[in-house]
Amino acid sequence: MDLGIKDRVAVVAASSQGLGKAVAWGLAREGVKLAMCARNGEALHAAADEIRRDTGVEVMTHACDVASPDAVRQLVAGVLDRFGRVDICVANAGGPPSKSFAETSLEDWRAAVDLNLMSTVSLAHETLPVMQRRKWGRFIAITSVAVKQPVEGLILSNSVRAAVSGLIKTLSQEYGGDGVLVNSVCPGYIATARLLELSRRVATKEGVEPARIEERWARQTPVGRVGRPDEFADLVVFLASERASYISGACIAVDGGLVKGIY
Repeated sequence: MDLGIKDRVAVVAASSQGLGKAVAWGLAREGVKLAMCARNGEALHAAADEIRRDTGVEVMTHACDVASPDAVRQLVAGVLDRFGRVDICVANAGGPPSKSFAETSLEDWRAAVDLNLMSTVSLAHETLPVMQRRKWGRFIAITSVAVKQPVEGLILSNSVRAAVSGLIKTLSQEYGGDGVLVNSVCPGYIATARLLELSRRVATKEGVEPARIEERWARQTPVGRVGRPDEFADLVVFLASERASYISGACIAVDGGLVKGIY
């Protein structure tokens, strides 16, 4: 299937590893020019080099913290200076720490809001007007199945990512008439460093080996296993394409059937 996005320009946040890297790679394999960003410059450049070697596409890197509005502004300005446009933006950031409510300080709450909600707001603020002027765009936020079914021990993610879902739904209403489609994608248990970190935290709390926790998660998932990053990325790439021209305001889980709710 030709997705029709060759030579489009995509900003992919937090793309040095995990889901962000998988999404960047998937877009590059469709011929999309990339602007990749992450806090760790060394890991970011290594990921970009891998993608260049594999796909031959043009890749720009910009080390920054998307929790900073000024950093996001500089990122997008650099993309416009280099490519002259932004067609696709994938808003992504690392998840907040796993804590109970009693363990969570007010500073933790503020940091989580900056990391997951305000980073998405900043990326939308800088990229949506560019897409609106060109009458074509795709804005996709990576959230979590926590927005559909709260995850034990992740009160920060359960709360703040739900706000992102409300933002995305509202933006889809405001920009749909300008050819800009806005959606969110919610990963379940996907094999990334973030998931391994979470399994270690839960295992320490329960006094068991992390492998026991990972096996439990696989059993809880109807398909009987955790997902791969590329399986998640395939949906994001589709939503970024011409083929997804009538999908906007959607909140789609990629979770192997984990979420029990009808919607």
